[in-house]
Amino acid sequence: MTHASRLPRRALLAFASLALTALSAQAQAQAPIQAVASFSILGDLVRQVGGDRVQVNVLVGPGSDAHVFQPTPAQARLVGQAQVVFSNGLGFEGWMSRLLKTAGYKGQPVVVSQGIQPMKEVGHDDKKGHKHGAHDHGETDPHAWQSVTNAKVFVKNIALGLCRADAAGCNVYDRNAKAYVAKLDALDSEIRAAWAPIPAAQRKVITSHDAFGYYARDFNVKFLAPQGVSTESEASAKGVARLVRQIQQEQIKALFVESISDPRLIAQIGRETGVKPSGELFSDSLSAADGAAPTYIDMMRFNTRALTTAVRGE
Repeated sequence: MTHASRLPRRALLAFASLALTALSAQAQAQAPIQAVASFSILGDLVRQVGGDRVQVNVLVGPGSDAHVFQPTPAQARLVGQAQVVFSNGLGFEGWMSRLLKTAGYKGQPVVVSQGIQPMKEVGHDDKKGHKHGAHDHGETDPHAWQSVTNAKVFVKNIALGLCRADAAGCNVYDRNAKAYVAKLDALDSEIRAAWAPIPAAQRKVITSHDAFGYYARDFNVKFLAPQGVSTESEASAKGVARLVRQIQQEQIKALFVESISDPRLIAQIGRETGVKPSGELFSDSLSAADGAAPTYIDMMRFNTRALTTAVRGE
């Protein structure tokens, strides 16, 4: 074979090598950022901001209770391999710091509630029943996502966290965050409009545990609960008896169990007061994808419809 006849083959090989290198680089550029979110509601918010650039793995999935969560070895491996880990903070995930250490996570975890003024737990006498080791919230109410205003802060912190992990995608994350905040603004207005016709004195609701303090503050609704801010807290007999008397005296019509809670206590209160439970609310978890509340916005809309219908006695 002559020197001239070998040139095309060398050129072809060089071209093939360059093409493979380009394809490899393109594949790496398109590989999604690996993110972990502590629970399902936060996972949805991260997906809204991250879009197709981010693969979100949720530790506490739909229908599960983060208050009593115990990580598995497989979940610890997910955390260890993640490029960014998102948590609510405010004491909600009492197991998170231990998990990060066990998993050998090397990145900078993102606490999405940073910058939010936390509320304090109110309305419970049996404070001793609210302290349960790693899951103790103290007197801080961690359920900040029940305020749409707070959810907008979550979104801002998520975008900042993703930008740190993936600077090349920062414009995408900022754009997605702005678009989603606009949807949250519309949601907030929608919820306020739903409550507007209902007199303030009529806005009284019983739920399983004290998870709606931020919603109550934003939309001027009074929530009462036999349990404190953690589902691990124990409802005292004295507290339940007082709640039963209050329901009867104030003629409270809205009585709800939460999707993550044992329904027996609410059923007992219903029997003692003659008030039929109004159904289910989503407090700490989304529903499955085919359920009533598969996203944060769906959850807030579903809860608002259920609440306003119940307090009107419909």
